[in-house]
Amino acid sequence: MDERIVSELEMLHERICYALGDTKRLMILYLLSAAPHTVNDIAADLNMPQPTVSHHLKILRERRLVRATREGTSVHYAMAEPRVVQALDLLRGVLRDTLADQARLADSTLLAPETPLNPDPDEDDDST
Repeated sequence: MDERIVSELEMLHERICYALGDTKRLMILYLLSAAPHTVNDIAADLNMPQPTVSHHLKILRERRLVRATREGTSVHYAMAEPRVVQALDLLRGVLRDTLADQARLADSTLLAPETPLNPDPDEDDDST
């Protein structure tokens, strides 16, 4: 594989995938995609303790996925890169499709006539 692609994939994993690897951070990103919020607003909207929200925002800020803007005594957090939510929406679509495929496969398996899982071709051989 091209060395540049390998390097980009490693950086992608280290920076972006790590930041997206927690459901709470994903929920924060979706909330911020609608409008900027303060830490306390996020904590209230997502029913999370404020220190937990602050921890996750720190990670998202370090990865440059959200930005902080001071307004008086408040700090408002906003999406720095809206394409991240677009990518998450694509991945959610992939998840829905794979789950639907699995459900169809399970349904077709349940409706299929019963057949032995491991038929032994020698078992019914009466020619001996």
